[in-house]
Amino acid sequence: MLIRHRIVAALLALLPTVTQAQSYPTRPVRLLVPAPPGGGTDLLGRMVAHKLTDTLRSQFIIDNRGGASGMIASEIVARADPDGHTLLICFTSHVTNPSLYPKMPYDTVRDFASVAMVGVVPGVLVLHPSIPSQSVKEFIAYAKERPGKLVYGSAGNGSATHLSTVLFNAMTGTNLIHVPYKGSAPALTDLLGGQLNLMFGNMASAMPHVRSGKLRALAVTSSKRSATAPELPTIAEAGVAGYEATSWFALFAPARTPAAIVNKLNSEVLTLLKLPDVKERMLSLGADAMPMSPRELGAYVEAEIVKWGKLIKATNAKAD
Repeated sequence: MLIRHRIVAALLALLPTVTQAQSYPTRPVRLLVPAPPGGGTDLLGRMVAHKLTDTLRSQFIIDNRGGASGMIASEIVARADPDGHTLLICFTSHVTNPSLYPKMPYDTVRDFASVAMVGVVPGVLVLHPSIPSQSVKEFIAYAKERPGKLVYGSAGNGSATHLSTVLFNAMTGTNLIHVPYKGSAPALTDLLGGQLNLMFGNMASAMPHVRSGKLRALAVTSSKRSATAPELPTIAEAGVAGYEATSWFALFAPARTPAAIVNKLNSEVLTLLKLPDVKERMLSLGADAMPMSPRELGAYVEAEIVKWGKLIKATNAKAD
């Protein structure tokens, strides 16, 4: 009899959470984007907001709060009520910031509930045509013969395009020289003009120049080949075993958001990632779907913090 009472009590305790998830959302949801309008994070965020507005029958409103490497938007969400009505779609700086900035206004692991991975955008190693290398192995040999002579551009110190090259240097023993820019677009312009030798560029912006013959692509930076350019090997496949450095975009909620709401959002995102128009949109942005459960995303975030933290400390990489 005592066991039966305990079971009934446990089931009754779950009812408010189940009811809350069934009725969620009860008002418009604010989706914070830690970047200005028009970039990859914003475009993916708007795609998710549009689809969730349709499926959950409540408006998901984009709130662009760029600056401070994503920390302005992240802090707003970290301090919001944990009821699922304030969400964050953020990018890879979410896991590199803790090692790049000595003081953070929140704890990246403790203050957020992982909801869903939206997409992963591989980088692509592109060379100016004046560099004769036709493969990653050839390029590594070419670079080692010219230590400190080859110059690469990035979107800025501490950016994904910077750290992916820092990781490449560390894993291959090359000495590629960094020139930081204010954004990847001006760096790509200088690469096309021959002022730079190479870049770990964004798939969506770099591949049109590869296909026109203005740049040469050697490999992608993800652990699997990209749907955007399946003909390109991964850098790991091409000889640098274990190499992986991607830009990813994921959905988070404030810590202590009820698990039922988190799971409901996760399920909705996993469903929308299978839609043909979403697949087409993501392909146009150079993004690949990477479905994860909230638990898997949480573990991924913690592993990424450790991985990049070790690299940043070992190489003394700095943010702008």
